[in-house]
Amino acid sequence: MLNQNENLVLDIHPHWWYFATSIGILIPVVIGEVFIALKIDGGFWNFLPKISAGVLALTALWVGWKFLLWRTTHFAVTSYRVIYQKGFFSKQGIEIPLERVNNVNFNQGIIERILGAGDLLIESGGQDGQQRFSDIQRPQIVKNMMLEQVQLRMDGRMGTRANDAATQLEKLEGLLQRGAITQEEFEREKGKIFG
Repeated sequence: MLNQNENLVLDIHPHWWYFATSIGILIPVVIGEVFIALKIDGGFWNFLPKISAGVLALTALWVGWKFLLWRTTHFAVTSYRVIYQKGFFSKQGIEIPLERVNNVNFNQGIIERILGAGDLLIESGGQDGQQRFSDIQRPQIVKNMMLEQVQLRMDGRMGTRANDAATQLEKLEGLLQRGAITQEEFEREKGKIFG
């Protein structure tokens, strides 16, 4: 997947919290199957063990399918772009060039924070605008790594483009207009550009 002179910074699968729903259903199904197998041994309710075994098999297949999807889902950050791919039979993917990343936010509920999982919201200058990525491992660290790569790309471009200050100023003005940064932050970053 990497282009020439592109370095892989991060490549992760979703957090194991991704399995919470499927495992949360599998556990009571297994308990129910064991209970039914031990308690029912004939009579009118004789059909229940067969039904519960079928439900157990379907639930186990679902968990197996979720595992295959988990193994084929990747969130990667390179020195040039953010890549998200998922799918086993059919593939879906999103690529966001780091130059287009305007803002990166993360969201964690209480349980997600305890477990080290969360969502990333990447705002970019493109057709889709915002992309949400769920069940990211350590989203705050991933956000910081991504913003560090964005800064490195911007710093690298400063040495190669004469009009980079104007480009950065336009980007800052866009962030200010959308309310992503305050006027104070705008002035501080503007001072760094023209420093």
